[in-house]
Amino acid sequence: MHRKDTIYESEMPGPGDFVFDDRVVSVFPDMINRSVPGYGLIVPMIGLLARRYALANSRLYDLGCSLGAVSLAMQAAVHQPGVEILAVDSSAEMIRQLKANLAGGKGRGEVNILTRQCDILEIPIENASVVVLNFTLQFLEHQRRQELLNKIAKGLNPGGILVLSEKICFETDREQQLQTLWHHDFKKAQGYSDLEIARKRDALENILKPESMQQHRVRLKTAGFDHVNQWFQGFNFVSMVAFRGRGADI
Repeated sequence: MHRKDTIYESEMPGPGDFVFDDRVVSVFPDMINRSVPGYGLIVPMIGLLARRYALANSRLYDLGCSLGAVSLAMQAAVHQPGVEILAVDSSAEMIRQLKANLAGGKGRGEVNILTRQCDILEIPIENASVVVLNFTLQFLEHQRRQELLNKIAKGLNPGGILVLSEKICFETDREQQLQTLWHHDFKKAQGYSDLEIARKRDALENILKPESMQQHRVRLKTAGFDHVNQWFQGFNFVSMVAFRGRGADI
């Protein structure tokens, strides 16, 4: 049973104080499910996308894997021979807990999950058929985002896909205000107080930097992806699939 997220009931963070440390690891499943509308649908759907687009004898990457929810979803869904999943995160605490979960018997399946504690900008992308950035790109500095997507596109086999989930911002002030208000209502419905919401927002300031859908599309096209399709939106959270080569064909 995962612990309930109560970090910001009493904590007074400063701007940029959010880190993926032991406190966050201990409550992360509760935190993300209560903060990201549709997260419980996005994760298993990524597994189904991996089932469709994973190629035999290739590698699947979960970049910014946290506790490995996406890796486990892909492991459960994918049955192509010779596939392995590489789960990568820069947080030593996240990888340590993921390893413990795997050692404890979580996620035993046909596809092996390998773990790496590493900056995702440093990990080679090779022989890939599915790469996932599930609410990860938004934490990188803007100038490094294109670099990462270029590397992913280059490392994808023809027919491969990138699944990119992000918190986004909007082109007009009115829509931005509405989507923010609705997301605030969602979090309150999950049991967060106004004070907790405000404190977490302050902690994430200058850490989580959303962009518009147009900015994402332009960057993906620049990286060399052939088609980009948005499949999910829950208020200001979206998920899209970017195709490399023939995988875009129906």
